[in-house]
Amino acid sequence: MTKPNSVVIIGGGHNGLICGTYLAKAGYKVQVLEARDNVGGGASTASFADGYRTSGLAHVLYGLNAKVCKDLKLNIANLASAPPVDTISLQLDGDHVTLARDEVSANSLSSKDVQAYRAFKQEFRGYAKALQPLMMNAPPRLKDMDKKDKLTLAKLGWSLRFGLGTNSMREFLRVGGINIYDVLNEVFDSPSLKGAIAVDAVLGQHMGPRTPNTVLTYLQRLWGETQAVQSIPVGGMGKVSEILETAAIEAGVAIRTGAKVAKILVENGRSQGVVLQSGERIDASIVVSNTDAKTTFIDLVGASQLDAMFCHRVNSVRQNGDVAKLHFALSELPIFSGLSPSQLGQRLIIAPDMRYVEHAFNHSKYGEYSENPVVEITIPSIGDSSLTPAGHHVMSVSATFAPYQLKEGWQTQSRDAFVQRVIQTIEHYAPGFSATLVATELLTPVDIEDQYNTAGGHWHHGELSIDQSFMMRPVHGSAQYLTPIDGLYLCGAAAHPGGGITGVPGHNAAQRILAMGGT
Repeated sequence: MTKPNSVVIIGGGHNGLICGTYLAKAGYKVQVLEARDNVGGGASTASFADGYRTSGLAHVLYGLNAKVCKDLKLNIANLASAPPVDTISLQLDGDHVTLARDEVSANSLSSKDVQAYRAFKQEFRGYAKALQPLMMNAPPRLKDMDKKDKLTLAKLGWSLRFGLGTNSMREFLRVGGINIYDVLNEVFDSPSLKGAIAVDAVLGQHMGPRTPNTVLTYLQRLWGETQAVQSIPVGGMGKVSEILETAAIEAGVAIRTGAKVAKILVENGRSQGVVLQSGERIDASIVVSNTDAKTTFIDLVGASQLDAMFCHRVNSVRQNGDVAKLHFALSELPIFSGLSPSQLGQRLIIAPDMRYVEHAFNHSKYGEYSENPVVEITIPSIGDSSLTPAGHHVMSVSATFAPYQLKEGWQTQSRDAFVQRVIQTIEHYAPGFSATLVATELLTPVDIEDQYNTAGGHWHHGELSIDQSFMMRPVHGSAQYLTPIDGLYLCGAAAHPGGGITGVPGHNAAQRILAMGGT
């Protein structure tokens, strides 16, 4: 017999914690079940070598929703180790391109490109802001709309028409579904500047700059900019999750770690609770899944409880990851040509131009890792010496593209070869880098799947292409955080509006559950 107003949340990542906190504040009895030994999921801090710690998957904090922070009284701002982190695109000639929120600088840039960047960011951030009504609500259905759907559409229409103005709205409608490659070529001359911007449109996706919808993925990134500044938290991303965990516990949420769910119990089309791998049964009137759609429906619910067509749609979700995470323990701070020690504390990327990024993507189409990968680098120990032994440093790297389904498989030989490709790529810009290496950890998408319980190892639990976004995320028949199983909801990155450390899926799912009256 299920207990009324009892909620079980599968997964203690940031969205699960946020959803649980909202529900607990509303009077529900909430229990979060986390398979790992600590909460946070991809937003965690872990040791990868003796004396060396760093963020697990996400390593730069941006986009944590302002409303969520206000509602839950999260004091995230104090975690920033320095003023807002800029992005520096490394160039072999040492004339690196520094991209701040609204300004860009490099000796090679023309005054035209500098001014165009300012106007471009203002214009596209305006587009991102106009999506606010859509991002912060359940995505409206296009058929059989209820009052809430109509209100969300009305707010979105008002925001686009009157928030942007006629000319900007027309331009938004023109560029919204096309690729970032064509848009950047229209606006800028500098290949290095275009390459740097293109990275934010494709990072974490199975997409290159020429792929349709990459303007949409860029706008989703920019929407995060409207919520919070980009920073590197002291103590790693795990400190963010610790704040969320504290807020959840204070609201009355019970959190269990080392509790992996094996099955979602379903009787007569309604969820009844869960069964843990240990065999323990936990009854609940509501089950909320913070994991991906394939894990939720195929593995935990089971195909026998679902319509065959729905199962086919879930199986067709594109969610094979393309990003590998590498952690390097360093005996000393590497020297990057043309960068001061203070600049090494910024977000560094290697993507000299859009052609480089597109060619890196081409390899993944054929089950190969990139010969010349796109690399995102942070050195968090510059602002936080507690992460390493005295005088040493730790480097956190996201390397793209590294496909989940590698043609030869992620065996020892291919793993070692890919690590060497990344090291060699970095060493082009930091001569002698390899000599500073003390230890290395590689997490391919296969490792991410295994360690973070995410099918396909995709950071966003699925591509953010137009056919897997908004009212179609994760699939038709399971939008608006609802599922075909009564009493079962989604609250993670698989749901609208997708991945990133925004907390919005958790917020929106909680509001949906409350609006449904817990049914």
